[in-house]
Amino acid sequence: MFYRKKILLAITELFGGELSTTDFQKLLFIFSVKQTKRRFDFVPYKFGCFSFQASADKKSLIKEGYLENSTGWSLKIGSENFISTLNESDRKQLQQLKLRFSNFTTNELIRYVYLHYPYYAINSEIATKYLSKDELEVIQKFKPKDEKIKLFTIGYEGKSLESYLNILIQKNVNVLCDVRKNPLSRKYGFSKKTLQNACESVNIRYYHLPELGIISEKRRNLNSQSDYDDLFAEYEQSVIPNQQKALKFISDLLNNYCRVALTCFEALPKKCHRTRVANAVHGFDKNIPLLHL
Repeated sequence: MFYRKKILLAITELFGGELSTTDFQKLLFIFSVKQTKRRFDFVPYKFGCFSFQASADKKSLIKEGYLENSTGWSLKIGSENFISTLNESDRKQLQQLKLRFSNFTTNELIRYVYLHYPYYAINSEIATKYLSKDELEVIQKFKPKDEKIKLFTIGYEGKSLESYLNILIQKNVNVLCDVRKNPLSRKYGFSKKTLQNACESVNIRYYHLPELGIISEKRRNLNSQSDYDDLFAEYEQSVIPNQQKALKFISDLLNNYCRVALTCFEALPKKCHRTRVANAVHGFDKNIPLLHL
C-alpha cells in the first residue's frame, strides 16, 4: 500500500473511524502543511482547500475494502491499526493534530483554515458565512491581480495535479490548451477528462487540440537535444503550416480571455513541441509576452 494511503486511513482512525468529507479534507490539509515531506498537495476549491489525489485514493480504498462506500470517510469494522504504520515524525504530528482539533466543529475547522491559510479560500463559495468583512478583505489580497494579456506554456512532468493547478491559478491563467495528440497519462490527474474536470473546478477553461500534437511513433528514440531539435524542426515544417485554424483559435482565446497556457508533458520547454506552438501563436501578435512556467 502506498504510504500516502496509510496517512488517509490513520487520520480516519485517529478521529474515531468516521469523518465528513469536509472535516477530513481540512484535517488532512492541516496535517500535510506540517509534514517535513508532504504527501498531498491542495488547491483553493469552492469549499476551501481540496486534494484531488486524496479523493481519488478514497475510491481505491473503498475498492480495496478499507473504507465503507459512503459520502464521508468511514473505516470498515475490523480494519488494522494504521497509525502504527506511519513514521515517528508523522505519528507525532497526528497526535498534535488530535490534541489541537479533536473538539473543533466543521464550521470551526473551515474558519481556522480560511484565517490561517487565506490563499486556499480565494475560490470559496461559502467564505461569507464564516468570515467578517475585514477577514474577507484579507482573502481578496491573495487573489491573483495580473490580468494583462500573456501566453504561457507549462509541462506537468514532476508535478502533482494540485501543484500544477496552483501554478496556473497563481498566474491567473483563464484557459488551458492541451496540445498533446493523445491526452492520456499514467500519472494521476493528467488524462483528459480528469484534467478537464479539475481545471473547471478552479475556474480554468480547458480545450484539447490534438491536431497540434505529435504522434507517439515520432517521439520514440529521442536520446539527445539534437534529436528533439530535429523532430521539432520537422514539426514546424509539416504540421504548423497546416494548422493555422487551431493556431488562430488559440490567438482568439488570448484576445478574449487574456491569460492562456499551452500544456504538454515535458518539464523543459526545449524538449517539448509546445514551445514551437507558442512561437507560432506568438507570430499573430509579437507584442504579447510569452512565459514558460
